[in-house]
Amino acid sequence: MDYVEKMNSSMGMNGLLNIFIVLICIVFAWWALQELHLDKILKKPKSTQSKVLQILLAIALGYQVARFFIDYFLWSTWLSGMF
Repeated sequence: MDYVEKMNSSMGMNGLLNIFIVLICIVFAWWALQELHLDKILKKPKSTQSKVLQILLAIALGYQVARFFIDYFLWSTWLSGMF
């Protein structure tokens, strides 16, 4: 393999890993949000709109948590360049 093929393969694996991490974090966020009693603050807790809101909250929260872990891993790999 030449350098370009190795770089493309590495980028592909990083992309796949990032997608997996984001999806796992969204699932965990959805699971955690189930403990919130949103029915007490929403007008119609069984409506489609409230379910969409839960999904959007899970995506937003899960994505932010995933970005934290991905960035933390990236920053820790950069530290190896200091030594």
